[in-house]
Amino acid sequence: MKRKVELTIIGAGSAGISAARVAQKKGMDFVLIDKGPLGTTCARVGCMPSKVLINAANSFHSSKAFTDKGISGAEHLSCNIPAVMRHVRKLRDHFAGGMVAATKELAGDRLIIGKAKILGPHCVQVGEDIFETGKIIIATGANPRYPEGWREGFGDRILTSDDFFEQEDLPKRIAVVGLGPIGLEIGQALSRLGLEITGFGTGQFIGGITDPEVNAAMRSIIAEEFPFHLGEPAQLEEADDAVRVRSGDFSAVVDKVLLAAGVTPNLQGLGLENLGLEIGEKVIPEFNGRTMQVGDLPVFIAGDADACRPILHEALDEGFIAGSNAAADKPEWFCRRTPLRITFTDPQIFASGITAGQLKSVDHVVGSVNFSDQARAQVEGSNRGLLRIYVERATGKILGAEGACPGGEHFGHQLSWAIQHDSKVSDLLQCPFYHPVLEEALRPALYDATKQLPEKIRIPELSLCLSTPESPVC
Repeated sequence: MKRKVELTIIGAGSAGISAARVAQKKGMDFVLIDKGPLGTTCARVGCMPSKVLINAANSFHSSKAFTDKGISGAEHLSCNIPAVMRHVRKLRDHFAGGMVAATKELAGDRLIIGKAKILGPHCVQVGEDIFETGKIIIATGANPRYPEGWREGFGDRILTSDDFFEQEDLPKRIAVVGLGPIGLEIGQALSRLGLEITGFGTGQFIGGITDPEVNAAMRSIIAEEFPFHLGEPAQLEEADDAVRVRSGDFSAVVDKVLLAAGVTPNLQGLGLENLGLEIGEKVIPEFNGRTMQVGDLPVFIAGDADACRPILHEALDEGFIAGSNAAADKPEWFCRRTPLRITFTDPQIFASGITAGQLKSVDHVVGSVNFSDQARAQVEGSNRGLLRIYVERATGKILGAEGACPGGEHFGHQLSWAIQHDSKVSDLLQCPFYHPVLEEALRPALYDATKQLPEKIRIPELSLCLSTPESPVC
């Protein structure tokens, strides 16, 4: 069957749904194609179920501090892993079910379940159906990346985020291969639930951190919770009924391996060659990150499929941009939000704006604060970690920040907002800071940066009023 439509959206994840919402508002005749299962990566296998697991793990872990706080009986608490996993799936199903319902309500009979293949810039095939389309949006997401031979050689002893949350029970010994944000989050959670976790990472940095000092602080913290080995690729080999994970001279025998070594955009077999594009495992078609247009084709790409900013709010923005430009006669350039990344470990890791790894050619100063003596963190028993703010030397403008610290998710937001509004160190120092709160930690970091700035751009915390204020203080 042949059908003419204005727009074909391939992929009903966060980016595809966002694009479809725009198309609906613009009154476009569109179809939304997905091979299933519906529900978005975030809701089914990503941010939502992982946060449920982390919450359960941190709740159990907090009992270790009960005795010091005068609360007795903690030694009688136990962790039932099958019950924890049932709890995770129950909430996961709620979140995913809500997204499935929202997708069906949005698309209605325009939702096509099946695998899409692009036959040309104006033609998409699904099974025996052919869609003659004005424009195409590619929002096919990404899949976990497997080292060669691992899936074939070790079968269900290899877990990824795609199947981890389906496990009814977990073995005692698990290796986490890949200590980026996902591996570090789940590895710490499983360790806190009482499992024997061993981590492996190819680089020297963990959790997506690029600042060497923040990385050193976080490595020291994680080392207190589970052992890990960095710097060399992990290799697997049989060990009776178990798996030996070897990295250089270090090895560990485990029952299962949780693979968190990154993702590959789900573009294989999509037919990009029929657009005149070459595509391989690590090759993304050239696109404009402010229009989401692929080359000069009537084709747009959004979300994890473009491997640019694989984060939910960025996928929503990219879907919006792609949908808006697919509805326009001529693509327009959109401003992107200040980059913000958060890893939900304890302490939380965040990066706002320009990271340390991107600052090499920028003349800057760094304001730093250690949380060991931070008052509120001491009260909460979370006084560990480091926060660093990067400031342009000539202007005092805040460029970026990284941290591994309590309340990292909040510091990340506050500093990203400040960066997006071109705030300077002096602007933040003139804002109120209550006591005792974690946010007070910003002040010593800002003071530290201020001391390194030229005298002429230092501004007092409290400015003199240039006119008689109309509103009273009290």
